[in-house]
Amino acid sequence: MQSERQSVTESIGYPSGAIEHLRAADPVLGDLITRYGIVTRDRGRPPFYALMAAIVGQQISVKAAAAIMGRLLGLFAEGQAVEAAALADVSFEQLRAVGLSTAKAHYLHDLAAKVVDGTVDLAILPQLPDEEVIATLCQLNGIGRWTAEMFLIFSLGRLDVLAVDDLGLRTGIQRAYGLDQLPRAAEIRALAVPWQPYRTIATLYFWQHLHNALLS
Repeated sequence: MQSERQSVTESIGYPSGAIEHLRAADPVLGDLITRYGIVTRDRGRPPFYALMAAIVGQQISVKAAAAIMGRLLGLFAEGQAVEAAALADVSFEQLRAVGLSTAKAHYLHDLAAKVVDGTVDLAILPQLPDEEVIATLCQLNGIGRWTAEMFLIFSLGRLDVLAVDDLGLRTGIQRAYGLDQLPRAAEIRALAVPWQPYRTIATLYFWQHLHNALLS
């Protein structure tokens, strides 16, 4: 859903022994690893851009989000990274004109304002533990825990994130384990204990399993 203009084609790396650990920890996960080989996702999205895109993409299709994001980026100088101060200077009317809802236009202005005034210091996030990153980002209007967890995975490359409310993860687990219904958060946390400290990598395999199932 994001423009390639500011994406970074860097994949989530696997530490030595991670795959072997997951194979040994869970036979079901081991089967997925055998079936799909090495599964990666691009990471390294610039933090401010990633948060902008997360807000834009909420509750709309990937295609619609890409179109709106393209128009939004067109408001800024070509080839330059979009920064908080520049976004703060974009009027509410301009944000609405590119296709953003009233709420999302307000969310983007809140994001810009809180980054500019230092309420949210994006530069320090890589140094913080996961839960502190989540707490920091949840100060932003329109950013909840799930969005913060995706930020941990795709912008900071954290390897032990378990987004228990992610529908893709829940559905992938349901299919892989042959469950009658979607697992609840507590069930996923218990199931994932042996996957630590590589729960992000495990998540990638359940996402891949769901993706393949939907294509078949």
